[in-house]
Amino acid sequence: MKNPPKRPRARSAPANRDVAVLVYDGLCTFEFGIAVEMFGLPRPELQDWYRFGLYAVDSGPMRAAGGMRVLADTGLEGLEGAGTIIVPGWRGVDATPPPALIEALRQAHSRGARLLSFCSGVFVLAATGLLDGRRATTHWRYVEALAERYPRIRIEPDVLYVDEGSLLTSAGSAAALDLSLHLIRRDYGPAVANTVARRAVVPAHRDGGQAQFIQSPLPSHGDGLGKLIEWMRQHLDRPLPLSELAERARMSERTLLRRFEEATGCSPKQWLTRERLGRARELLEGSDIAVERVADLCGFGSADTLRHHFRHHLKLSPARYRERFAHGS
Repeated sequence: MKNPPKRPRARSAPANRDVAVLVYDGLCTFEFGIAVEMFGLPRPELQDWYRFGLYAVDSGPMRAAGGMRVLADTGLEGLEGAGTIIVPGWRGVDATPPPALIEALRQAHSRGARLLSFCSGVFVLAATGLLDGRRATTHWRYVEALAERYPRIRIEPDVLYVDEGSLLTSAGSAAALDLSLHLIRRDYGPAVANTVARRAVVPAHRDGGQAQFIQSPLPSHGDGLGKLIEWMRQHLDRPLPLSELAERARMSERTLLRRFEEATGCSPKQWLTRERLGRARELLEGSDIAVERVADLCGFGSADTLRHHFRHHLKLSPARYRERFAHGS
């Protein structure tokens, strides 16, 4: 008789649940709102949720985009007990962070605190020197300025966020949601992250990067291309050569390639890889199915091919991904 499957262990809360959000004169309201939405809302349905606080960089009421004024209960001296510190944007790429802020962040990081930046907030982390020799990202508009000012940072311009362990950076504005959900997944597991994402009515995770944002909308399910894409999603386990897709869409291969890229920003092959990776992630997170079988179900054909794509796109092996993100791990 086969051994019964192991019962998943409940994931404990992070060792230090205190989240500190910096507020400053010229505060980026959208990025600040994401920090509040993701980490500051009371969530009585979730055990041991984060504790949340605002920490002032500047004195007095601080202006925020949209004409608001912001007050914080404490200044930078309160960061001594924080486990996670968020820089929600910054007042300008040419605005030098005050020395007191730089020193407070360096000390917090040396004590083991995690530092997160949203969008232009990376310029604050960069000024500490902690990102030197590490990977980081920011809004695509600021990539050249970041590279010019801080050439020792390994900038990844096309991703939504970068996780360097205790230093995490996100791309433009809404990518702060992606990074926040990623951290929640790290701390509480995918089930909790999915719950938070549903409440915010956003995807639990998005594949691709900043380059995916295109002018053309996705086709509706009512047109030929929309129907084809929906059919492809339902048949990811099958080989889907371009010739078969073109025949099903009743287009020439050349026309299909052009229309598909106009609609999605990528080729059918690239789109299938992203969709298959998404499906593989779901299976690895929510089941005990062997990696070889996951590869078959997602259309990768072999475990080696699946491992290749995981390492290339996610910087993790499937086994390591499952270890980190599986339900109850």
